[in-house]
Amino acid sequence: MSQTLCIISTQAPYRGQFAKEALDAALVSATYDIPTSLLLMGDGVYQILDGQSPEQLGRKNLSSMFQSLELYGIETVYVDGESLEERNLDPEQLLPLYTLLEGDAVASFLAQHDKVLSF
Repeated sequence: MSQTLCIISTQAPYRGQFAKEALDAALVSATYDIPTSLLLMGDGVYQILDGQSPEQLGRKNLSSMFQSLELYGIETVYVDGESLEERNLDPEQLLPLYTLLEGDAVASFLAQHDKVLSF
């Protein structure tokens, strides 16, 4: 049986390389048939905010990478509800490709994985 992996992405999408590196790590592990989950927490929830225009910053929009996750076997992106609340974000402002985890669900979700990497 394969070890399960959860990648936690906690950084805003265009502040440094951590957000892209977390996505890259998820794609690579899934490519090697490692059951992989992606959890957005903290400022990481901004990564799937709809209507981003990073081209003005000279950066590539990460939303296309999120939309390709399913091709690699990562069927959903998990989002920490508390992080959304802390940032006054409404779930309707996000791209429709996530599952919201609220309260103790985050700890339960993480406990289901053998390995956890945080970016």
